[in-house]
Amino acid sequence: MAASMRQYLLCFAQEHIEFRLAELRAITSFFGIKAELNDTEYDHHNPFLLLRLPSESCAHKIMGRTMLGRFMIEVWGHGNSWSELYESLNKVPEENKAPYNLPETSFCFKMRTLGKKLGMEEKLATIEGLAECLDFKARVDLRNPEHVFHVYADYGLVPNQGPKEPYKVYFGRLISEGQRQLEQQYSIKKRHFIGNTSMDATLSLLMANQAKVKPGIVTFDPFVGTGSLLIAAAHFGSYVMGGDINANIIHGRGKTSRKGVPRYRGDDENIRANLRQYGLEHLYLDVLVSDFSSQVWRERPLFDAIITDPPYGIRESTRKIGTAKPSEPPTESTTGPTTIPATEPGTGTDEQSEQHIPAKTSYVLSDIFTDLLNFSAQYLCLNGRLVFWLPVYRPEYTEAQVPHHPCLKLIANSEQPLSSYMGRRLITMEKTKHLEDLEEDVAAEIQQDCYQDHNSIREKVIGLQFRIQRIKQTCSKT
Repeated sequence: MAASMRQYLLCFAQEHIEFRLAELRAITSFFGIKAELNDTEYDHHNPFLLLRLPSESCAHKIMGRTMLGRFMIEVWGHGNSWSELYESLNKVPEENKAPYNLPETSFCFKMRTLGKKLGMEEKLATIEGLAECLDFKARVDLRNPEHVFHVYADYGLVPNQGPKEPYKVYFGRLISEGQRQLEQQYSIKKRHFIGNTSMDATLSLLMANQAKVKPGIVTFDPFVGTGSLLIAAAHFGSYVMGGDINANIIHGRGKTSRKGVPRYRGDDENIRANLRQYGLEHLYLDVLVSDFSSQVWRERPLFDAIITDPPYGIRESTRKIGTAKPSEPPTESTTGPTTIPATEPGTGTDEQSEQHIPAKTSYVLSDIFTDLLNFSAQYLCLNGRLVFWLPVYRPEYTEAQVPHHPCLKLIANSEQPLSSYMGRRLITMEKTKHLEDLEEDVAAEIQQDCYQDHNSIREKVIGLQFRIQRIKQTCSKT
């Protein structure tokens, strides 16, 4: 098998660097591609990754899904200097070059550098030297070439302070580009319905990739908000549904989050309208006003994937149905027992019940995450994936803070730093067994539970910022 593997170079975008390999492994697993990703020289700060794949079709499949990959080339040669690159290209068999070196075909070279900007004369001299080394007889066409060849030169990560010679150079034939254009296609700037916490397109599609979303499955978001994750899942062909305790968000009511428009949301500002905007309404099942702490579902596997961004208590409050007031039993009086007010749910008229808004109380983060894992263990289909964000206070983070469940296997854990102190980690888990297969009752746990207090993350981050501000004010006065 190893002898038939071909070498490729994947050039990543310079963002979300910790998510690169997690997304790539999810995509190769989704397509069943046996890829060799053991590039010993790979540095996650560097955008270049050498890998080996069974065929060119595998490369096309990967680039047809990836959000973080920009280009993939079939490597013809690479080295630690230009001279090493030329030596490597001289060893390329003629039969490998022949299909792309015919007089009736056309080609062009494109040169990209990292860490240093080269002048046009220097670029032209490099390209002419490579063309002479390869002895290309095909016709040059810069506008519409049949074959595109890429030259990558790595001068390091510090802009314009690299050495005279590059650390690494690569040359190869362009196979395919990634799906970076989807970032603009699904940009929340152009979306009808957005909120304060709408997930951007790149991260939404990245989460769908890590959940291995595919056509015909059902994807669920229990904290659906404005439905950004449903749009990403529907883009890959999944049927989608969600739930949220905020009735105004579910029904598209209330004040808009967009500037320069009417104050209140219009008829086209709702989750269904968002999917309709992108031609995905046929994949929309429904969204429910629901309290995630109290499940109404039949206890059986229902969903193929669960992707969600739970509230952290910073920009969105963590709430569930309940009251902080202790319940008081009915009291006897001289006129008989007191009656329950007709505004209590289920006791008044149908019209009153529909208009009733139940009281809400705090929903601590530790309960949210353990409920989420318990829910996934119960309602995910076997081998289905749960992908969710876990907020962390970076100075105190340890892996023991990640919740776990005996039915769920941790697949990936990648960090997105938000500030020096605040971050969030994208957790990917896969269901490996049913609850019924276990000999005893089990539940999700957090070994090092730092989420027990209400607004625990908010208190750490906002409280720290407030204390720093107070210290600065005190110092300025003295």
